[in-house]
Amino acid sequence: MSFVHSADWEWWLRLILTPGVSLAAQRRLLASAGPPDVALRLPARVLAPLVGEAPARALLAGPDRLLLSRSVAWLSEAGHSLLTLADAAYPKALLEIADPPVALFASGNLGLMARRSVAVVGSRNATRQGLDDAFNFAATLSRSGLCIVSGLALGVDGAAHRGGLAGAGGSIAVLGNGPDRIYPAAHEALARQLENTGLLLSEHAPGTAPRAHHFPRRNRLISGLSAGVLVIEAAERSGSLVTARQALDQGRDVFALPGSIHSPLSRGCHALIKQGAALVEAPVDVLSELGVPTRPSRGTAEAVQNNDDELGFLDAAPTSVDTLVARSGHSTQTVLATLAQLEIAGSIERLAGGLYRRLKRHPQPRGIE
Repeated sequence: MSFVHSADWEWWLRLILTPGVSLAAQRRLLASAGPPDVALRLPARVLAPLVGEAPARALLAGPDRLLLSRSVAWLSEAGHSLLTLADAAYPKALLEIADPPVALFASGNLGLMARRSVAVVGSRNATRQGLDDAFNFAATLSRSGLCIVSGLALGVDGAAHRGGLAGAGGSIAVLGNGPDRIYPAAHEALARQLENTGLLLSEHAPGTAPRAHHFPRRNRLISGLSAGVLVIEAAERSGSLVTARQALDQGRDVFALPGSIHSPLSRGCHALIKQGAALVEAPVDVLSELGVPTRPSRGTAEAVQNNDDELGFLDAAPTSVDTLVARSGHSTQTVLATLAQLEIAGSIERLAGGLYRRLKRHPQPRGIE
C-alpha cells in the first residue's frame, strides 16, 4: 500500500479544503494537471479553463490557514491517515461511484477497506426488536467475513457497528462531520472502539461540525463502500431510504427486513420490497444473495455446539432473549451473537416476536445445497 507522505499533506489539503471548488472540479484538475503539488503551482490562466475562474483564484489563495494547520496536526497523530485518489489504499469500491471524494480522513484499521462489505442501516428510533435484529444480522455477517458499514447514528447504526465488531469482519463508520468529532456524543465509547479495532472515515476536515446536509452526502459513501445495503426498520421518509436509493444508483444490492403492517417503522422497508429490494428474514438470506459460503467449518461447528450448551436450550419451546440472558448469565450482546451462530448453523430458528426455539433436527441453512 502507498500513502500520502507528510511532505505532501499540505498540497492535498490545499486542494480539498479550499472553499468554492467542487469535487468534480477537483477531479478534473487532477486528471488534467497531475498531482496537487504540480497542479496548484500552475498560473491562474492555466487553472481557469480547468476549474473555472473563481475556483482558480480560490485555489491560488488557498484555504483558511487555521483549518489547514488543524488538519495537519490531526494527521500527525498516530493512527491517523489521509487517503487520496493517488493511494493504493484508497477504497476501490468508491472508485466505482459517480462522485468519489478526492481524499478521506481515516482513523483505525485501514485493512478493513480491502474486505467485502455490507451496509446495515435503519431507524435512529429503533424498537428493541430492531436493535436486536441489527446486532444479530451484523454479527452473523461479520462472522462470515463481511465488514459492516454504517453511519454511527443512534439506533440501528450503533447496534450494527457493535455486531460487526463482534465478528472477524469488523466494522467501518462513515461520519457526517470531522474525524475528530463524535456525533452523537452518546457514541463516544463506541467510536473509540471503532478507532481501536475498526475504522472511522470522513471526507470532512478535522473540526467540521455535523450539519444536516452532510448526511445525505455521507450516505453515498456508506452504500458505495458496500456490496449491498440492508435496511432494518425505516419510516416512509427516512435517511435509510436515501442510502438505499443511492445503492441502487451505484449498482449495489438492496435488502430489506419486513415487519408488522401496523408499525410505522416497517413502512419504509415494505416500500423497498415493493420496489424490488430483496426480502430477507435471516442473515443467511443476505449471505446467499451475495454468494458468501455459509457452511460452518468443523471448528465452528464445535464452537456452536459449545455455545448451544452454554445457552441452555432445554427443549423446543419458544424462548425470549431476555429469558436466555437470565438463564445463561451472559450479556444480551453475547446471547444475540451466539443465537446468530446457532441460527446460521441450523440448530435453532427465530420466530415472530423475537423468540427462538431449538430445532429437533439440524437442517442445513436455506440456500445451501
